[in-house]
Amino acid sequence: MSQNTTYYLEMLEPEQLNAKLCPDWLAIKECVKPQAQLNQFLYATVGESWQWTEKRPWSSQVWQSYVERDNMRTWLALEQGSIVGYFELEKNADGEVEIMYLGLMPEYIGKGAGGALLTAAVEQAWAWQASRVWVKSNDLLEHPTAKRNYKKRGFKQYKRERNLFQAVG
Repeated sequence: MSQNTTYYLEMLEPEQLNAKLCPDWLAIKECVKPQAQLNQFLYATVGESWQWTEKRPWSSQVWQSYVERDNMRTWLALEQGSIVGYFELEKNADGEVEIMYLGLMPEYIGKGAGGALLTAAVEQAWAWQASRVWVKSNDLLEHPTAKRNYKKRGFKQYKRERNLFQAVG
């Protein structure tokens, strides 16, 4: 049996955001028209290094239903039309917005886009009239600096869970 930890972090007001400026080479655009295949590709490609496997067995119809929900939105980070990374936001009935997924394509890790992408995610969540913005960070399913990035941007930890799992191999 192995152990990992999930951290729950939140931001309760927009003024908590310690924004990181977006580099000139980076553009962040909303995918206004939901495209299930795009989200599926992003999830698989960005998540490959971090063992994101939960949604891999989903059918095309399940992906389509997932992205077409009114409470779900997706943004792309781009460099001259090339995908740098993405984030997904989901709003619950209480108006809380969760950053469901946020990540970079492998070749962009360490190039200064992560803080700007997280800043954009938080700004978009507040612009969506969030009552609270929150995120889960798992030490095995994210880059080792992800939690530090959340804290640098102003998120505060409010809960921690230790998870046991059996390693396959």
